[in-house]
Amino acid sequence: MIKDDIKNHAGLDWKALGYLTSIVSVLFLGAVAWPKPSDPAWVLPVLLFGMATSILGMGFRYLAHIHEKKEIAKAKGKRG
Repeated sequence: MIKDDIKNHAGLDWKALGYLTSIVSVLFLGAVAWPKPSDPAWVLPVLLFGMATSILGMGFRYLAHIHEKKEIAKAKGKRG
């Protein structure tokens, strides 16, 4: 049963879905942490920088994943 489910979703990039979920999570957490007018002025730039670096890091990891998939496909092609 589980093997059939995996075969049916073989084309789905689970890492991409995971990174997209994490990005949405960062946006929701940022919205909750959004500074109030009484907060110090430095809070907003730090929050935005943290959100941006988190999303950027997920983007870098996904690019590494894509590169790894291409290298694996290339290696399989050389053997086959």
